[in-house]
Amino acid sequence: MSVPDFQSLMLPVLKVLSDGTARHLSDIRELVAQDQELTPEQRSELLPSGRQTRFANRVNWAAVYLNRAGILKRVKRGVYQIAEEGGQLLGRNPARIDLSDLKKYPGDTGGLEVPSVPVLTPEEAIEQAEKHLRGHLQTDVLERVRNAPFSFSEDLVFDLLIAMGYGGGDRENGKVTGRSGDGGIDAIINEDALGLDQVFIQVKRYAKDNNVGEPHLRNFAGAIDAAGTTKGVFVTTSGFTKQAKEYVRRSPKRIVLIDGQRLARLMVKHNVGVREGTTHVIKRIDEDYFE
Repeated sequence: MSVPDFQSLMLPVLKVLSDGTARHLSDIRELVAQDQELTPEQRSELLPSGRQTRFANRVNWAAVYLNRAGILKRVKRGVYQIAEEGGQLLGRNPARIDLSDLKKYPGDTGGLEVPSVPVLTPEEAIEQAEKHLRGHLQTDVLERVRNAPFSFSEDLVFDLLIAMGYGGGDRENGKVTGRSGDGGIDAIINEDALGLDQVFIQVKRYAKDNNVGEPHLRNFAGAIDAAGTTKGVFVTTSGFTKQAKEYVRRSPKRIVLIDGQRLARLMVKHNVGVREGTTHVIKRIDEDYFE
């Protein structure tokens, strides 16, 4: 069972305030969670932003919409009480309350347009759109990497690891090698200024279905061993076979595998090969100012 959408929570929110007591949102959420028999996991599920639980976000928006329609009264910051219209609505024993019902009330309904995906709160809709755009961007980024010259791919992976903080984020603490006869080592990053601990990097720019097999990982592990170190990062624009993953799991070397999908996600996250486009600023009421 998933967390009920915010419209499905409107009636439960109204019911827990039916006795006329003014309650804070935290208390409303607790009573609604008990009424809906939500599990601890459902209560603690976070939005993709990680800043708020999905349940709290949906209860909060249910209260906001009920208040805008005049069904709830906002007593003070975060505190709501049932209004006369709310009591009358409950008296009709509705099976459900949603945005289409609220539009019938004379309150401030300017923001009550039914969204195209009515189960989502505004924050969820924004995050879903952002996730959709990010997915398209990651697909485009990976395709560009696959079509770029191989030497560019080596530089790109080196830039990414530096952006992720390897080598202290300083390009001077590493270099792109790309020389032959070195077991396929394409770059080296020093984890400390003296180079006492190094990370070796190998890059395979392969087509989507040309997965890296166990022999490549064996050769890479041998190159790491010959250099007297234990750490390596193997990057490919395709994927890894089951045998390759199993070999790395058993290997005493500390080898991190980055496939094409993970490479694209990391590039977008750390702004390598991408840049910010349109920025939308979400503003909220400054409660301290008004109080």
